[in-house]
Amino acid sequence: MLLIIAVFIAGLIVQAKLDNVFKKYSRVSSPGALTGAQIAEKMLRDNGIYDVSVISTPGRLTDHYNPKDKTINLSQSVYSERSVSAAAVAAHETGHAIQDAESYAPLRLRSALVPVVNISSMFAQIVIIIGILLMEAFPLMFWVGIAMFFIVFLFSVITLPVEYNASSRALEWLERSGTMTPEEAKTAAIPLKWAARTYLVAALSALATLLYYLGFSSRR
Repeated sequence: MLLIIAVFIAGLIVQAKLDNVFKKYSRVSSPGALTGAQIAEKMLRDNGIYDVSVISTPGRLTDHYNPKDKTINLSQSVYSERSVSAAAVAAHETGHAIQDAESYAPLRLRSALVPVVNISSMFAQIVIIIGILLMEAFPLMFWVGIAMFFIVFLFSVITLPVEYNASSRALEWLERSGTMTPEEAKTAAIPLKWAARTYLVAALSALATLLYYLGFSSRR
């Protein structure tokens, strides 16, 4: 329980820092004065990818790549903004499109788990609680819930290499393409590093919760 609380507090700190970092670098102009959308489109072309669309999506920090319809969805500010944050985010999401084009194994595995994870994340804790109440009469229910939650944990772990690799591809391209100098690429790396840490905290949170339930079982 202490571990869960510690990870929760760490998550709040990381999220607050992420918000501040993105606000800070949203005010720093991007070299070349390219918008996020233009960055994504240029990176796609440089990697020989022509079947992926770059579109605007509502919200803030809602940027994502959808492998089903092959779209890079950039939040409205990132799509039209000419800043270091916008360039970093756009290049990162394009990194996912390149992963998809190259059949990057962790991305394929994560995509395959999505339907199962959607169900597991909704019902795992409910099943575990029911299993705890019925521990003496029907212990299998508890372990079904644990298995469902383990899938959620596994998904969060697989997400880590997918996100870190996309950031690595983004920064490498920004520098190699001449879009940014090495020093400017180091600046773009800062918001990406803090964004990646949110996924790390999510994985640690899932692990802490899983250990808590397993510890509860051993005590019973």
